[in-house]
Amino acid sequence: MTQSGWPTWKITLALYPFGVGAFAVNVFFASLIGSWVGGPVLTTAWSLFLGALIALPATWYFSKHIRNLMDQADQSN
Repeated sequence: MTQSGWPTWKITLALYPFGVGAFAVNVFFASLIGSWVGGPVLTTAWSLFLGALIALPATWYFSKHIRNLMDQADQSN
């Protein structure tokens, strides 16, 4: 059976900017919580850098999940 629709890598490219933003915000807020126990508060640049690093595998994994759901929907028709 051939896949219809976007491949996983295209879904990843489309969702990656949103993943970077979400992870950057989460990393920043985690550093704020960490500051309660003496950790440093990250700058915007560090939050974006770490968010971009974490977002790549997370977005790829999420894209595989979306691709799987698309394949399941195609099979049920």
